[in-house]
Amino acid sequence: MGAQFTRNFCIIAHIDHGKTTLSDRLLETTGTIEDRERQDQLLDSMDLERERGITIKAHPVTMKYVAKNNQVYRLNLLDTPGHVDFSYEVSRSLAACEGAILVVDAAQGVEAQTVANVHLALKQNLTVVPVINKIDLPNADIASVKKQLEEILAIPAGEAILASAKTGIGIEEILEAIVQRIPPPAEPEDDRLRALIFDSVFDIYRGVVAYARVFSGNIVSNQAVKLMSTSKNYEVKEVGIFTPKPLAQPKLEAGYVGYFIANIKSTAEIKIGDTLTDQRNSASTPLPGFQEIHPMVFSGIYPINTADFEHLKTAMGKLQINDSAFVYQAESSVALGYGFRCGFLGLLHMEIVQERLRREFDMDIIATYPSVVYHVIKTNAETVEIDNPSFLPDPSVIDEIQEPIVRCFVMCPNENIGDMMQLITERRGEILHTESLDTKRVMLTAILPLNEILVDFNDKIKSVTHGYGSMDYEHFGYRTSNLVKLDMLVNGESVDAFSSIVHRDKADLRGRLLAAKLKEVIPQQLYQVAIQAAIGGKVIARENVSALRKNVTAKCYGGDITRKRKLLEKQKEGKKRMKAIGRVNIPQEAFIEVLKTS
Repeated sequence: MGAQFTRNFCIIAHIDHGKTTLSDRLLETTGTIEDRERQDQLLDSMDLERERGITIKAHPVTMKYVAKNNQVYRLNLLDTPGHVDFSYEVSRSLAACEGAILVVDAAQGVEAQTVANVHLALKQNLTVVPVINKIDLPNADIASVKKQLEEILAIPAGEAILASAKTGIGIEEILEAIVQRIPPPAEPEDDRLRALIFDSVFDIYRGVVAYARVFSGNIVSNQAVKLMSTSKNYEVKEVGIFTPKPLAQPKLEAGYVGYFIANIKSTAEIKIGDTLTDQRNSASTPLPGFQEIHPMVFSGIYPINTADFEHLKTAMGKLQINDSAFVYQAESSVALGYGFRCGFLGLLHMEIVQERLRREFDMDIIATYPSVVYHVIKTNAETVEIDNPSFLPDPSVIDEIQEPIVRCFVMCPNENIGDMMQLITERRGEILHTESLDTKRVMLTAILPLNEILVDFNDKIKSVTHGYGSMDYEHFGYRTSNLVKLDMLVNGESVDAFSSIVHRDKADLRGRLLAAKLKEVIPQQLYQVAIQAAIGGKVIARENVSALRKNVTAKCYGGDITRKRKLLEKQKEGKKRMKAIGRVNIPQEAFIEVLKTS
């Protein structure tokens, strides 16, 4: 089948707008899967993906479709993750396509991630086919959604296909639109091999399986190939397509989307967005758009039982094999023992990794408060990157600290705009502009520090807007801020697990909250324990855990008052000596409680 009868496309949508259900219907309608293989969310292989209704790993599939003109077409669908954390992987998947189906919920309309995904698709010069899904819902407002397509996304409403992926309405029209509107792959400029790697997974029996889109040349078995970013050489063992199970083929031609297996030992060797070429007849320039994936959020992960450290190490190694964006290195904490400093693409990525460690590897873990990467410029003009508050240099040698910022797009109902603006201002954000989307909703564009949206910003948006708000963000560089290291001292000793880098204006409040929380969970000693929040040498908040009182005068019955005084003075001296040399052992449960709520 020639390249002119091939169509490469992906489906883009906001979370829960019916992307995965639509791909299930397309597979069924084209006869790619048989009735006995049918199940919901077929392309989502993880239990976690099925439960949450999100796509975590991209999955390509090749379908054969007989159009109304009786011509057989090969349709290559790339199922992409929808969440902002995986936007780079989405952009590489889009680069492997010529078109995109944009799915918009007929009841919810255009959301924040819909806008972001359309911009990504248009940046790659893709043909966008709009589909208004869930038209069978009783609260579907098709006219309003068509208006939003024109006003917000500048897509003609007449191009939109009305569909219901659940009931199968409009699926034939979508397939015809893919064939008619999406262009075939462009003619290659030469016959040198250029293939874009847009994802990879690890197979326990066969090693790394790399997903690739061939732009020119062919990939065949026993071919000597190399990766252009690392210049490492490999030999191809097998090539094939997904139907949706892997199906070996003699070769992958220009315009094809499939997989290849070579003698690659780990997914760390393969970079998403890299170009594969022939060893002997190499392409002179790689395909555009490649960049290294860098973690944006860091957190310490420790086993609750210190004896499980080796099990955790093994589990993380296995997890990294399937997720090259996840990075980790060993670290130790005085309070929590041995563990790992882990880097993630974002909050959802962090949540998924922690959940997979608990479920797939049965690990009991505790995660420290998430932090971001700060750029610290020293007085000698040297710049260092800090992802752990413990490594922050002495304030006397710091000239300035820069924090990562994001451009955030928040959609909310008109009546909640005031509360939304207040929330953004509380999080040290500044609103760039507001835009009315229709009579009911507005979109706020704001600049916010990444650190401020890490933990509960999305939850706050949902509670302020009663579930109708949505958010999307993109990284927007770094800016200088008045940041300080907040230390928590227990009996005069700093506890590194509770250290954090915060804005000076918020340090007092956070210090008071942590001190109050620690007061609840630290057990009483025979002497008074001081819990202090400090910035450098200055204490900004204090709580006291009162002493356990031992009644030393109980044995005195009768006699002179001086006998009681003597015993009380003796006890006072003992407590003073004990406080000077005593150490407060903070129980593990206390750490878990505080880190859960911080």
